[in-house]
Amino acid sequence: MKTVVRKYGYLDNRDLCEISLINDNGMQVKILNYGATLEKIEIPTSKGLENIIMSLTSPEDYSKGRNYLGGTIGRVAGRIKKGQWKHGNQITQFPINEGENSMHGGEGIDTRPWTFQPKYNDSYASVEFEIFDYDGANGYPGNMKIKATYRLDNDNNLNYHITAMTDKTTLFNPTNHTYFRLDGDQHDVTDLNLKVNADYYIPVDENTMPVKGAKKVDGTPFDFRKSKHLNEVINSDVNEIKIRNGLDHPFILNGNQPAAVLTSNRSNRKLIMSTDAPAVVIYSGNSFNHTGIAKNLGQHDGITLEAQVAPQNGCKLDPLVLLPGEKFSRRVNWKVVY
Repeated sequence: MKTVVRKYGYLDNRDLCEISLINDNGMQVKILNYGATLEKIEIPTSKGLENIIMSLTSPEDYSKGRNYLGGTIGRVAGRIKKGQWKHGNQITQFPINEGENSMHGGEGIDTRPWTFQPKYNDSYASVEFEIFDYDGANGYPGNMKIKATYRLDNDNNLNYHITAMTDKTTLFNPTNHTYFRLDGDQHDVTDLNLKVNADYYIPVDENTMPVKGAKKVDGTPFDFRKSKHLNEVINSDVNEIKIRNGLDHPFILNGNQPAAVLTSNRSNRKLIMSTDAPAVVIYSGNSFNHTGIAKNLGQHDGITLEAQVAPQNGCKLDPLVLLPGEKFSRRVNWKVVY
């Protein structure tokens, strides 16, 4: 096991660094302190290392335009309707940055450099990131200290653990926004199979806002309780999928582990995801179109499995509330089989 740190830039009086975690099998994970961002998961093949997540061309590109690739998203992942939170008789207004809604925490914690500390021993290689988010940042009350730790072991488990505390009642519902693809950059995800331990999903409107609460997956394209070919879902003629050009939906996990399994028939590679989060938002990269800073990426080139509390409809956001003295903790584990 070992760690390697490489400086590649400088922003806001902070070094920008790429930290590599390398296990004894030759698997490598590259993480940026910009946004505590998972940049690459590289597995050894007969032709050398191959990256199995969506990534920009270079680390320098990540701070040139917001793209959410692999970022630690927050304070609140997803959309808040009209950017408003009603708690008691008070309404807090957050920045409107997508249509009439607030998305992914405004200019959130994924857009700033974090401090970091790499560690390794015979059992694992890890890096712990930390950021201070001040009271009033993006309209959110409370000073917050947020930590995100990535740890790679010799069983090819990559563990992600995020913790936080606040000194004022606030909202906190972060996620990791990695897009998995399994078969490298030559194939999109429509040829992969997905299994999700979820009995319910949440229907959304054309703006990806929840409507009418949870709905049983029985008899719908959203039933992933048995492994299902993604092509038949992403290209379904069901209106709920057509209005988003693919999957962009929350699933309520039923508590059985693993939460999700992504499998490639082409290479027999597998991603096994476990989490203590109550829901996962699955998004099939519908808006990528080979333009801008992500010009190397196209529609459906990757799929997210965003562990979080499911997005809420309306402005009473009690499930997202974090109280002073309460410690937030969320874990996600990705096991890579190849």
